[in-house]
Amino acid sequence: MTRIIAIANQKGGVGKTTTCVNLAASLAAMKQRVLLIDLDPQGNATMASGIDKYGIQLSIYDVLVHRVSIPLATCTAVESGFDVLPANGDLTAAEVEMLSIEHKESRLRTALAEVAGQYDYVLIDCPPSLNMLTINALVAADGVIIAMQCEYFALEGLAALVSTIEGVADSMNNNLQIEGILRTMYDPRNSLTTDVSAQLRSHFGDKVYRTVVPRNVRLAEAPSHGVPAMYYDKNSRGSKAYMALAGEIIRRWEQQLAQQRPDPAWVT
Repeated sequence: MTRIIAIANQKGGVGKTTTCVNLAASLAAMKQRVLLIDLDPQGNATMASGIDKYGIQLSIYDVLVHRVSIPLATCTAVESGFDVLPANGDLTAAEVEMLSIEHKESRLRTALAEVAGQYDYVLIDCPPSLNMLTINALVAADGVIIAMQCEYFALEGLAALVSTIEGVADSMNNNLQIEGILRTMYDPRNSLTTDVSAQLRSHFGDKVYRTVVPRNVRLAEAPSHGVPAMYYDKNSRGSKAYMALAGEIIRRWEQQLAQQRPDPAWVT
């Protein structure tokens, strides 16, 4: 069963793209079939996966606007072992062009239905805003990973994002839920970090991942080499954190599936 996860936060610079790329690589390293969808016109996830956004023939723009099938627009991050549905500046025009399209909020969900079952995980890198592209991601997704720094203003932005997720769940995607809260650029020496972290756990409980992603220079350097951090420096703290996160996500999903299975005692 394919698990579709949007990685979102309307605040920029919180590690969404870093998380999407490195989580994709970590899941792939654990023998999972992974598709990364770059839904940000900046195309940073595309470039960080080793794919030249300027050289692609088809992209997520063509999927959303012209109904090109996902397999036709997909590239492979050969070294990292996952597939990428790339993005570039063309995607900027998608929102305007989609205004007159019927069922514009569900274009991505419709496209993904064609590849259901071909992947274990689909990760969607959302743009840093609550626009039509992000809405498409939320309508298509089963869950949302909220990447955030443990800062005061991050809590304010979190409230707005949670409200949007609840609105989409109520009106367009009953299956949507918060998959988890991921604390990024984590510095336990900072008292504000520990205070915000405590507030998150108080409010969201087990939704807060045990794994934290530390501030790590290797994570920042890896995109310029076109590879995830684990292929740039597998021993870095950042690489190890994302491997731990991948393991935590797989375990949670397996537990959820186990709870959904009927009790053998009731099966005749």
